[in-house]
Amino acid sequence: MSVQVEKLEKNMAKLTIEVAAEEFEKAIQGAYLKQKNRISIPGFRKGKVPRAMIEKMYGVAIFYEDAANALIPEAYAKALEEDECKALEIVSQPNIDVVQIEKGKPFIFTAEVATKPEVTLGEYKGVEVPKADLEVTDEDVEAELKKEQEKNSRRVTVEDRAVENGDIVTLDFEGFVDGVAFEGGKGENYPLTIGSNAFIPGFEEQLIGAKTGEAVEVNVTFPEEYQAKDLAGKAAVFKCQIHKIEAKELPALDDEFAKDVSEFDTMDAYRADIKKNLETRKADAAKRAKEDAAVEKAVENAQMEIPEAMIETQVRQQVNDFAARMQAQGLSMQDYMKYTGSTIEMMQDQMRPQAEKRIRTRLVLEKIAEAENIEVSDDRLNEEIAKMAEAYKTDVDKLKEAMGDYEKEQMKKDIAVQDAVTLISDAAKEV
Repeated sequence: MSVQVEKLEKNMAKLTIEVAAEEFEKAIQGAYLKQKNRISIPGFRKGKVPRAMIEKMYGVAIFYEDAANALIPEAYAKALEEDECKALEIVSQPNIDVVQIEKGKPFIFTAEVATKPEVTLGEYKGVEVPKADLEVTDEDVEAELKKEQEKNSRRVTVEDRAVENGDIVTLDFEGFVDGVAFEGGKGENYPLTIGSNAFIPGFEEQLIGAKTGEAVEVNVTFPEEYQAKDLAGKAAVFKCQIHKIEAKELPALDDEFAKDVSEFDTMDAYRADIKKNLETRKADAAKRAKEDAAVEKAVENAQMEIPEAMIETQVRQQVNDFAARMQAQGLSMQDYMKYTGSTIEMMQDQMRPQAEKRIRTRLVLEKIAEAENIEVSDDRLNEEIAKMAEAYKTDVDKLKEAMGDYEKEQMKKDIAVQDAVTLISDAAKEV
């Protein structure tokens, strides 16, 4: 096998890969052996038809496609191991084009790929970022207390008054557009918190003032951007029946409450702990915000030309990651797209800006790590692997064994990138 590299414009390269005629012949024979049991020719038992007879009847190229599909991945992988390809730093999936496929001759194909673009750094030390507000006010503390109070509330059925904002209403409903009931517009014994904005805008407010047992007609208009396209922008009438009204009964904010929800005996001690935790959270959030702002400025100040194929590869990866998350939740991509009215192309368009931003950020941080001679030692790597093992409750040695050389090198790069983030953030000026 041989490979030739041609550098193209806009950080693209074309690899011309030639596979010996003997290897191509082996691939054809392999394709024949896999397919012969599925080919029938009168006068021969299935699976016993000679290859020459099949090629004579169906054409000499009958096994070419399968042979090529078997050869290309292996040949491409071997080509990447050549020194001239390693130096390219390929950052996209290849676009394959078969150049020569003929019996008795070498099999030749090209692979067009994106290569890692060169980054010209601008200012990245001493960039200006907004100064964070780290003060925790009494109002902040009370807001946290209110959340805990809400979490510990209990429902009390009320029968002597009408629905008020904040109540939980149990109701039946059915929606109609132009007098016709629509799919998904019906519910029975549905618990709805008034003011939660869980339903179409304007729906919940029209239940205020209704009493248990009453029938209420709610008139709303679906938003123009509503996920069900056949309902978007249309006026609808919901016929509702109120079955039950429940109010939230909040516990008193006293020492007993503090004992119930915390390790403290008094509200004063509990409030002080809430304030301390809020200060820690604000400091952590401020640190992340400073890092993000500093990195964003460094990326803005850098220059690079990102090849389109690199962005497309990143977009595909993000779509695949999203599909995996959906699958983990028991929802296929087909179902997700049906429910949301979206398509793969729409998702790719939506993800493209984020994909390009990720690429730019990573390239700049890698370049800064290189410029600052940030290197990660094996000892540092082992420390991070130990932390990972502790986080996943697994054995360190087993985790190391499971990681290949590529994974370890990638982890070193990730650590170096994070060190670059810390360097930029530490040097940033808060204004």
